Amino acid sequence: MARGVPQANGEIAVEPLMDVELVADAVLNMAQLPLEANVQFMTIMATKMPFVGRG
Repeated sequence: MARGVPQANGEIAVEPLMDVELVADAVLNMAQLPLEANVQFMTIMATKMPFVGRG
C-alpha cells in the first residue's frame, strides 16, 4: 500500500498508513475488558483514509 494500489478510477495511488501498534493497543484494550463488557463494533483506520470501505 505504501507503493500504491489500483483505485476505482484506474489510477495507482499511495494509501494512507497508520502504525500497527495502534491496532494492537485497541485489541489489547478489548481483551482486558471484564467479561460483562462487549465491543460489538470498532473501526480503526488512518485519519487520511478517504472512505470507509470500497464496495
